[in-house]
Amino acid sequence: MANPWAGEVALWLDGQRHVAKLTLGALAELEAALEVGTLMELIERFEGSRFSTRDVLALIVAGLRGGGWQGTAADLRCVEIGGGPVAAAQAAAELLARAFSVRE
Repeated sequence: MANPWAGEVALWLDGQRHVAKLTLGALAELEAALEVGTLMELIERFEGSRFSTRDVLALIVAGLRGGGWQGTAADLRCVEIGGGPVAAAQAAAELLARAFSVRE
C-alpha cells in the first residue's frame, strides 16, 4: 500500500502495482525534463488545470523513478495505466501535492 504520509502514490502499470514518490533526485530530474524555471511554475499549471500530457508523463516517470523503478518515459508509451489518462493525471497531481505538503 502506498503511504501518503511519505509522499507515495500507487500506480498500476500493465496490471502490476508500483509505488511512486517524488524524492529530491526525482524532482531534479523533473525540472530538467520539463525545462521549468521552478517547480512552482509546474504546480501553478496543475492548480490552474493548464498542465499538458507531457507534464503528466514527466511527473509519472519522476515519481516512479523516485519509487525505485528503472524505466524511462519511452517505456511507458505502450503501457496500460490503470484508470487511463485521467488516473495518470490524478496521480501526477497527487505526487506534487504530497511532495510539497507539510506533515506534522
